[in-house]
Amino acid sequence: MKVTDMTFKEGQEFKIRVKPQDDCVCFSINIGHDSDNIAMHLNPRFDYGGDTNTIVFNTLSGGSWGDELREGNFPFSRGEECKFHVNFNNEQFYIKLPDGSMINFPNRLGDVKYKYFDVSGDARIIGIKIK
Repeated sequence: MKVTDMTFKEGQEFKIRVKPQDDCVCFSINIGHDSDNIAMHLNPRFDYGGDTNTIVFNTLSGGSWGDELREGNFPFSRGEECKFHVNFNNEQFYIKLPDGSMINFPNRLGDVKYKYFDVSGDARIIGIKIK
């Protein structure tokens, strides 16, 4: 699912609920300006590309990926709904994972407003809310 005309601004909270498929390999949540400029790429990998139970974060700028950051905490189960809370400012994204733990990821694009959101891979959106 892609949303290309939303408004997500600094200081707002974005709640995302997704359900990985029973045979999920990986999925991603992307927030940015468009499909070539993604400020936050969050990619839980159950078993993908040599990674097992790892969350990969990255930024796509002008179609080019930056350096990946990896998180070992993996509070996901195949087939079970999970919820994320995302806040940001011009320096950082603050992501609350389904187990309540927090992860920070640099806002490498440095903007305070984004309009693009998508979820791809082996998961479906249950709900999204911006407040």
